[in-house]
Amino acid sequence: MTPTEALQLAKDNGAKQVDIRFADIPGLQHHISYPIGELNEGSFTDGFGIDGSSIRGWAAINESDMLLIPDATTAFMDPFMETPTLVMIGDVRDPLTRQNYERDPRWIAKKAELYLQNTGAGDTAFFGAEAEFFIFDNVRFDQNAHSGFYFIDAEEGRWNSGRENNNLGYRPRYKEGYFPVPPTDHYQDLRSEMVNTMERCGLVIECHHHEVATAGQSEIDQRFNTLVKSADNMMTYKYIVRNVANQYGKTVTFTPKPLYGDNGSGMHVHQSIWKDSKPLFAGDEYAGLSRMALHYIGGLLKHARALSAIIAPTTNSYKRLVPGYEAPVNLAYSRRNRSAACRIPMYSASPKAKRVEFRPPDPSANPYLAFAALLMAGLDGVLNKIEPGEPLDKDIYDLTPEEMKSVASMPGSLEEALGCLEDDHQFLLKGDVFTEELIETFIDYKRRNEADAVRLRPHPYEFSLYYDI
Repeated sequence: MTPTEALQLAKDNGAKQVDIRFADIPGLQHHISYPIGELNEGSFTDGFGIDGSSIRGWAAINESDMLLIPDATTAFMDPFMETPTLVMIGDVRDPLTRQNYERDPRWIAKKAELYLQNTGAGDTAFFGAEAEFFIFDNVRFDQNAHSGFYFIDAEEGRWNSGRENNNLGYRPRYKEGYFPVPPTDHYQDLRSEMVNTMERCGLVIECHHHEVATAGQSEIDQRFNTLVKSADNMMTYKYIVRNVANQYGKTVTFTPKPLYGDNGSGMHVHQSIWKDSKPLFAGDEYAGLSRMALHYIGGLLKHARALSAIIAPTTNSYKRLVPGYEAPVNLAYSRRNRSAACRIPMYSASPKAKRVEFRPPDPSANPYLAFAALLMAGLDGVLNKIEPGEPLDKDIYDLTPEEMKSVASMPGSLEEALGCLEDDHQFLLKGDVFTEELIETFIDYKRRNEADAVRLRPHPYEFSLYYDI
């Protein structure tokens, strides 16, 4: 969509407001709105002035003036606002130099695409992410100097099976929520409404279904797209899922592990590289892969522990990434073993469908940073011909302790992951895609505001363990 077409879309739909959105470093989307009369052809080059001093991980207050340039290709009409509103994602620029702002996550994703083209290894990176989420009916939480708690309830939660009143049963058992039909699946209509809304906003959806956990865990799968477009789409996906749920009186969370003892929510990321409209990951090597694809896997596995800080970036992420459970913590690849970090889907023999699925990421990640970092790790493998080793095709639970020692695993905590990123991030700096300053800012923010903040606070379960010690 061109600027002219975006303006026509606004006119055709009687738009009264234009809403421009952008993401901070942790991945929360922000927005600012203007009367539609403020938007014209010049806005797509001149942009709108914003104050960036209060955005997490951005500039200090003495460098707070920034420009937000709307991207016409992202335009859609907001399906939730009573006032007709045109929505676009914006790029952040320095008002003095007119250069892209180095801490804008979308710019980092764009630089990753440019780096791919400059290497000559390919011209297009396709990404397809499967973000899972929970649908709850009520959530309460608080934390202060003398107390801390959370309480979750969901009509579909298995724990409500013993409720005396207004109880019709039909709830998924713990770890047995995969693909049940209604009425056990309570949210078929809700997810269908989410899908319908996504399609009206331009997203291409392939399927939706209940996930493994009880309490409304769900997945809606988008069609793959180019790296930046897929990250844009993930932001819109989250916005729509939350707002449709809100209209139904429900609340959605993309927290990786909100329930103890049941499956967590992942964001498996499918990746492939093409050149001149031809897929480069298909070949006659293992699982129908090309040597290039195996080297890409080698890069992902080599840098997986450093990547973890970006693709599983919360303290809660490591309550999902636990060895021996459902999570893909094993740094190996396989065409069938879902406990391996890299899986090669075998649903189709078409070369166009050949791809690598990286399974450790979760939906708390900033998609712009996560997809960019994954591409940089994979390209490091391609350019340096990093071999991925032997595939892990055995059942992980059948491996002997000696065999398990040879299989590396993901970090066990956010603090450990941040340390891995400190030690291994040179691959991210290639082509100035990530900067040393950005990585330092990311690590400092995560360590100070999340890892240390959680570590310093008493945990409710510690009272059960130690109060009478």
